[in-house]
Amino acid sequence: MKIYTKTGDDGTTGLFGGGRVDKDGARVEAYGTVDELNAVIGMARAALPALEIDPTLGKVQEQLFVVGAELATAQGNEGKLRMRLVDASDALELERAIDEIQDGLPPLQHFVLPGGTPKAATLHYARTVCRRAERRVLAARRSEAVRDAIVVYLNRLGDFLFVAARFANRRAQVEDVPWAPRGAS
Repeated sequence: MKIYTKTGDDGTTGLFGGGRVDKDGARVEAYGTVDELNAVIGMARAALPALEIDPTLGKVQEQLFVVGAELATAQGNEGKLRMRLVDASDALELERAIDEIQDGLPPLQHFVLPGGTPKAATLHYARTVCRRAERRVLAARRSEAVRDAIVVYLNRLGDFLFVAARFANRRAQVEDVPWAPRGAS
């Protein structure tokens, strides 16, 4: 089977369940950014060392694939996906993970910059892509039906990725990079 179909050469892409849309449309931007987020989380998981949070990150990757599939499905055809969609229980699971790993972290005294270890920096990068994915989903929701559960999940995931980055630095015994505003003493 060839990977190229040439059907997108006109600037459109097919949705699951039928129909074609512009490749730069709000829905495609949303699921494309979710796909990018999934790739960045994969980069974070590949960065050594492996941590206790890596299984959670693996589960997140699977859930993001489901989110992307739902967003890439023509409206009214979500039932054809035949998979469990992300729901409130998944956001609650992220909250539990946040609470669990945050307990071992020092309280924040200042804003932190992305950095420290390569794993932490990549998790911070994933956090920023997650926030962009959330914004793209909200933009798509202005013109099309998008379930609230997706927005809540992405919001909570951004929080989790921030705490996970701090956790990665802590495990490596590397301090978070504090932000010191110019002119501050």
